[in-house]
Amino acid sequence: MDCIFCKIISGERTGRKVYEDELVYVFEDINPQAPVHILIVPKKHIPTLLDLKEEDKPLMGHLYMVANMIARERGIADRGFRTLINCNPESGQTVYHIHLHLLGGRMMHWPPG
Repeated sequence: MDCIFCKIISGERTGRKVYEDELVYVFEDINPQAPVHILIVPKKHIPTLLDLKEEDKPLMGHLYMVANMIARERGIADRGFRTLINCNPESGQTVYHIHLHLLGGRMMHWPPG
């Protein structure tokens, strides 16, 4: 498999690791769009949101719990932060391994894109 995130998770490629547990690998985005821009990536390779299965519900909840923990650690929880998952090309998805973006540290505007 030629997935950059799978290579980061396996240690073949480097990423600025923030956190890791049995389900997720978390690292800083290489092209940050905010002062805090963290990627929360499941270790299980799932290409897009459309590829989720019923058994992935607990995993997806875990991604958001990890986002909350990191938002608190990075000091952005009380001020506010944004989480998002892109799905397919028109959303801006460029890596086809599902991942949750955690962004904060500046005012987020709406609409986002």
